[in-house]
Amino acid sequence: MARVVLVGTLDTKEAEYRFLRDRIVADGHEVLVIDAGVSPHVSAIADVDSAAVARAAGHDVTALAGAGDRGAAIAAMAEGARNVVLDRLKSHGFDGICALGGSGGSALATHAMRALPVGIPKLMVSTVAAGDIGAYVGISDLTMMHSVVDVAGINRISARILENAAGAICGMAAAYAARDRGGDHRPVIAATMFGVTTKGVMTAKAWLEEQGYEVLVFHAVGTGGRAMEALAADGFIDGILDLTTTELADELVGGIFPASPDRLQVAGRCGIPCVISVGALDMVNFGPRASVPEKFAGRHFYEHNAGITLMRTTPSECAELARIICERLRAGRRPVKLMLPLRGISAMAVPGGAFHDPEADRALFDGLRACIDPSIELIEMDEDINSPAFALAAAQALDRMIGQTARSRSYFP
Repeated sequence: MARVVLVGTLDTKEAEYRFLRDRIVADGHEVLVIDAGVSPHVSAIADVDSAAVARAAGHDVTALAGAGDRGAAIAAMAEGARNVVLDRLKSHGFDGICALGGSGGSALATHAMRALPVGIPKLMVSTVAAGDIGAYVGISDLTMMHSVVDVAGINRISARILENAAGAICGMAAAYAARDRGGDHRPVIAATMFGVTTKGVMTAKAWLEEQGYEVLVFHAVGTGGRAMEALAADGFIDGILDLTTTELADELVGGIFPASPDRLQVAGRCGIPCVISVGALDMVNFGPRASVPEKFAGRHFYEHNAGITLMRTTPSECAELARIICERLRAGRRPVKLMLPLRGISAMAVPGGAFHDPEADRALFDGLRACIDPSIELIEMDEDINSPAFALAAAQALDRMIGQTARSRSYFP
């Protein structure tokens, strides 16, 4: 038997939640229903009523309903639902969470889901799942399922969708409940990668795995860096091979894959050993060529594919990137090394490559040399970032940094 949590606005969706709950129970699983609806009502199926959810966020549900501010009420109940869900996880545990709703209900329920650890199944059946769902999913492992029709009663379409949703969350929760989560004690390395740094990262990954590490690779598209550092903050990561810091260029210039403002700092606050490089800082990412802002007319572009246009960073932008990197690394307390591949910071920046620009690279390297904190070791190699020599040196440097700390925790055989 798995334990499934349902969280949602039962003031408007009780029939749909009853239908979903009954299918999960019929499949042999236990269900806890949390009511986050704010309109005056009494639910016949809620195990945690809306008054308790509001109290969990420091609010009174009657006052929220009477204020007439739907946005504020949803925000308050979302925070209450989050607190109730986390408290339930800590006190009793559960194996999966599911919700139904439109834009408001989805925002409310996914706020609670995103607070849960990676691995716990999270399913949101939503009217907005066919659109831009970034704000709902964030960097979590949340699954969005399109409701096709509105969540407004049980009909021949919604019944099929909700039956499928019940089957999905039951299957995921049962698998989670049965999973052995204590068998793999290898230390975990997080690595960042882009298409133009793949060869080097994969060489480093292979060597680290031979040494007994598990390597998680994150695609450096904005969410990748945020996910990596969130996992580091949650204690999942033992070392970071941050060879691909290209998200910083998009953050600075206005590309579509920007870093968060605290990129390079989150893991630093946790004291995690880290080897950093400047992979793909030669480029800023935009969508189709027609979508590139007019202010960049005349810049050096490369059309990667029909949906992605790359723009070469300038010497002044590279100098500013150096300043940002130094500033952010200075704030951390982790053991950290910064490695510079002097013959090319991406597959496109090597001699003969489409983005080969010695002046821009020199601005980046000189800027880093000038402002890097003396406590951070700066390693320069006459190699490009994808060369086996550079990749192995980076991997071996990180292995040495982890050193006795990891081995003392019995990670290695």
